[in-house]
Amino acid sequence: MLETKMKTDQILDIREVCRSFPKANGNELVVLDKVDLAIKSGEIVGMLGRSGSGKSTLLRIIAGLIKPSSGAAECRGEPINGPPRGVAMVFQSFALFPWLTVMENVEFGLEAQGVPSAEQEKRAQAAIDLIGLGGFESAYPKELSGGMRQRVGFARALVVHPDLLLMDEPFSALDVLTAETLRTDLIDLWVEGRLPIKSVLIVTHNIEEAVLMCDRILVLSSNPGRVATEIKVDLKHPRNRLDPTFRQLVDSIYARMTQRSDNRSANIEGIPGTGIGMVLSPISTNLLSGLMEAVAGAPYNGHADLPDLAGRLQLEADEIFHMGEALQLLRFAQLSEGDLTLTDAGKTFATMETETRKRLFAEHLVTYVPIIGLIKRVLDERPTHRAPAARFVNELEDYMSADYAEGTLKTVVSWSRYAELFSYDEQAETFSLEEAA
Repeated sequence: MLETKMKTDQILDIREVCRSFPKANGNELVVLDKVDLAIKSGEIVGMLGRSGSGKSTLLRIIAGLIKPSSGAAECRGEPINGPPRGVAMVFQSFALFPWLTVMENVEFGLEAQGVPSAEQEKRAQAAIDLIGLGGFESAYPKELSGGMRQRVGFARALVVHPDLLLMDEPFSALDVLTAETLRTDLIDLWVEGRLPIKSVLIVTHNIEEAVLMCDRILVLSSNPGRVATEIKVDLKHPRNRLDPTFRQLVDSIYARMTQRSDNRSANIEGIPGTGIGMVLSPISTNLLSGLMEAVAGAPYNGHADLPDLAGRLQLEADEIFHMGEALQLLRFAQLSEGDLTLTDAGKTFATMETETRKRLFAEHLVTYVPIIGLIKRVLDERPTHRAPAARFVNELEDYMSADYAEGTLKTVVSWSRYAELFSYDEQAETFSLEEAA
């Protein structure tokens, strides 16, 4: 009897799921590696992870949009082959049909399921009222605010009464106040048992959001994505962000997500992922400079607690992680155990004038960013002091996807232009030492 109940309660079962994609050189890029995930009825599960952790890929596998390369993905005991019945999704970008009214957008999923029109209208009206949009049934998406459009997205997902609601960063496109209001409303409805769903899986970059909403949080490591740890949140709703236990939990997750790798062969001085194959995030030098200035000044004086720093600067966890990693790569800071500490070079940079900053930045780029060092050496050695970007893109694609290679190259161009190391002709797609300034 107990075994039967456990099987009934189990909604999602992901076992040793792997997913890889072909690279330009014919090899495989492993995005997910042996991921296990189970979701039972009555729980909200959060999924945190940095870029490259495969969160979106895993969500697409659960939604039946792509298949795993290996492993098993089941919903209600049935293999997931195409969108499974009983699973609905809320997207970051609202994804509403602009030519349909609020009522028509909400009814759309029911119509696809063949629900009779009278029942469609009844259930759609109930979902609209539940989510706080009563009176806007005839409005079109363009007539609604961002928060109202996202409420329509929630109503459209809830109207089919799913067993599992997937939420892909559902609040990230909203302003802070609107996101907080919608988040609180949903949790209130969940606690009161008024949401016609059995469980929720939410993907987010916002650590506080995960602690505020979830019963369990899975932290995924990156490149490839694996479940690094599972954290249970034993806090009653409503949760108070200022509660010491809440703050301690947030701090511990920041620390876990900035923990150094034990694989020393893949590190240089404790800095993970260095080498030609390192993906560079598109972070402007202005942001990097501003972050160093903020950490160098009061109240941090060179050493900052990441949750506090992110809150003061109004940055998401993923943003502060990428900025911290960039400074760490450049040896301007150390990122560890939830703290960002400026090196002597970082402290010096924060006090310099513009021109001397550029020279120091250029020195660190060539020394510590392998792809930039390679480009500079090739340009120095060639009589023409020119080289096509394709030469370096091909090298990057041996280690990463084409999209990541393109993004990394854009970051290389941006950082090198600031440092006046070399120039890049967008039309000719060529690097050169000509007119680097």
